[in-house]
This record gives sequence, structure tokens and C-alpha cells, in this order.
Amino acid sequence: MINIKKPNKLSGFWKLLGPGLVTGASDDDPSGIATYSQAGAQYGLSTLWTALITFPLMAAIQEMCARIGMVTSQGLTGTLKTNYPKSILYIMVLFSFPAIVLNIGADIAGMGAVGNLLFPKIPAIFFSIGLTILLLIIIVFLPYQKIASVLKYLCMVLLVYLIVPFLYKQDWMVILKGTFIPTTKFDKNFISILVAILGTTISPYLFFWQATMEVEDRKNRKILVLNKEIMNEMKADVNFGMLFSNLVMFFIILTTGTVLFNGGIHQIDTVEQAAQALKPLAGNFAYLLFAVGVIGTGLLAIPVLSGSLSYIITETFGWKQGLDKKFYEAKGFYIVVIISLILGLSMNELGISPVKALIYSAILYGLTAPVLIAIILHIANNKKVMGEYTNGKLSNILGFSTLILMTTAAVVMLYLQFAG
Repeated sequence: MINIKKPNKLSGFWKLLGPGLVTGASDDDPSGIATYSQAGAQYGLSTLWTALITFPLMAAIQEMCARIGMVTSQGLTGTLKTNYPKSILYIMVLFSFPAIVLNIGADIAGMGAVGNLLFPKIPAIFFSIGLTILLLIIIVFLPYQKIASVLKYLCMVLLVYLIVPFLYKQDWMVILKGTFIPTTKFDKNFISILVAILGTTISPYLFFWQATMEVEDRKNRKILVLNKEIMNEMKADVNFGMLFSNLVMFFIILTTGTVLFNGGIHQIDTVEQAAQALKPLAGNFAYLLFAVGVIGTGLLAIPVLSGSLSYIITETFGWKQGLDKKFYEAKGFYIVVIISLILGLSMNELGISPVKALIYSAILYGLTAPVLIAIILHIANNKKVMGEYTNGKLSNILGFSTLILMTTAAVVMLYLQFAG
């Protein structure tokens, strides 16, 4: 009886996971990995504690977005369009488009560069082109259920980052200290790293994706009436997804903070540099796992990035949209996806380096995140929109804490970028 029950429980929990897991896992994209690797290489384990801070804040905002999507049966853009001045909506689109395209470009370039590391005879650009074509085929030709299933299983790739630190000797007392005793250094570079970690972890495109995917998931599951059980399942999915995301972030900082920092390598600007630097210090297996993880996370994150952008634009202009629709049924939706991937792929040809793209997208995310979080909080507390599913006390405490932190981060980011 016990042997039969355990796998059933595990299987039931896996089925429960969906949009929350995919959203959380997609946050650890190649550009995020580069940021976390840079934090570990530059400052060792001094930034490990940030994972404990970002998890509850990220989970609270994403749960609000999910709840808004489930209650309104609209994406965040549709809800904004219905309840707020169009000027706010257009500003969000204006900032979101370049930020997401730059993020896509940085991820494609990172995947191509790592592919070239694994197979040096094949130029990086060929990998980038091949992977972009593969992503287009998956997004355009697979129905929503298949895409959701593919993305869900791609999340498993991130488990490699939970293995890598154990391939290298660790001082667990130092790790515990770095995790539970916050370390801060009041200099430009350290503050920049903290702002970058915050910006790449609590990213606006995730807000839009989460809300829209809950709408798609509700349609797919044919949920006509919401109840407490359904909302609790959604919360469990979101919380697990955000926990998984922050756990991966923690282990990437742990890996680079012990292997690279202790090995005297303190400057990492790209994911391929992080992978390459691990090879002589932690061995071939650690290097291979890290590199494969980068490609896997890119395949997971880019559909989320391009899908988020397409939902934003198509909901703004009232076009037909949805991953559950065929190309001819939602041409505008898929054309936006295709254009965003082509623009991202073309970024290197335009002379924009992946590192600069990350900086530019972080600035744009940093500027839009506080405004969006304020709007999300307003919607989530609006009884006319949310009915009985408005925010509770804990959600508001965490939500307003996130707003204050992200606003401070945006101000600091601007200061460091233009006046620092």
C-alpha cells in the first residue's frame, strides 16, 4: 500500500504544477545565470542571502498576477486596458518591447556561445540560428498543451545547477554564514550587483506571462467557477515555482562563489565565461552540466519572453491571441513572436553585445517594475475587479515591501548608471 501511494502523491503533485513552475524556472535564463555567476565570482558567497529575500517578494507578486488572471479571465494587459487609462498601457508597451527583445537577444547569443564551447568547430552563430529556428517551430506549430508540457519538462534541466556545487569541496559553515547573515558593501560595484540580482529576479515580463498563462490554463482545464481548492492549487504551483527559481539562483551563486572566486577568477561577464572558467577548477563534468543547463534554460525562457511580448501587444490592440490557436487563427500573435526572435537573433549584427543588452534591459525593467507593481497592487485590492479574491494582509505587506525595494533599486540603478 505504501509503495503504491507514494508515486501517486508525487504524480498528483507534478500534475498540479503548471504556469507557476514554468514562470519561476524561466526566470533563471542565460542572462540571469550570467548575473548570478558574476555575483559569485566577484564577491564569493556575500550575496547568497539575497535568495532568502527575493523568494517571498517574488512569490507574492506572481501570486497576485496569477490570481488576477484567474479571476478576470484576462491577461495583465487586458485588465490594464479595461480598468486604467490607455496612456499607462502604452507606456508599458513602449518600455517592454525593447527590454524583452534585448533579453531575447542576450539569451540567444549566450546559448550560441555555449554551444560553440561544447562543439568548437561549429561557429556560435550557427548554433544561435539553429536554436532560434527550433524555438519558432515549437512555438508556432505546437498547440498550447504540447508547449506547456515541453516547457514543464524543460524545467528539469535546472536541476543540474543543484548538482554542480556537490562536485566541488564545500565549507558548509561559510555557506550557512553567507546565507543567513547578510553582507553589504557600500561601494558602486557591490550595490550594482544587488540591483542586478533584484532586477533579473523580479522581472516585469514574468508578471504578464503569469497572468496570461493562468487564463490559458483555466481554459484548458475548462474551469467555469473558481473555488478555494482551485485557488489553493494555484498558490501551491506559484510558490513552488518561485522557490525552485530562487533555489537555482542560490546554487549558481554558490557554485561560482566557491569555485571561481576561490580560484582567483573574479570577473565573469557572460555565461560562456562562467562555464569555461569552471572547467579547469571543478572538472569536465561540472563544466558540461553548467553549459548544458544554459542551453536548456534558454530553450525554456525564450518562449516565455517572446510569448509575454506577444500577449502584451495583441491584448493592447485587441488582436486575436493565444498559444492554443493555430497560426491562421492568430496571425498577429505569431508574427510578433517571429519578429521578436528575429530581432533578438540580429542583435549581434547590430553591434549590441550581450553584456550591454543585459544592462539596457535591466534599466528598462528597473524603470517599469515599480509602476507595474503599484498597478498590480491596486488591481489586486480592487473589489470591483477581484470580488472576494482581493489581497489578504500578508499579500499586501509583501507586495508593498516589493514596491519600496524595487523603487529604491530603480533610483539606485539610475544614479549608478548616469551619475555614479
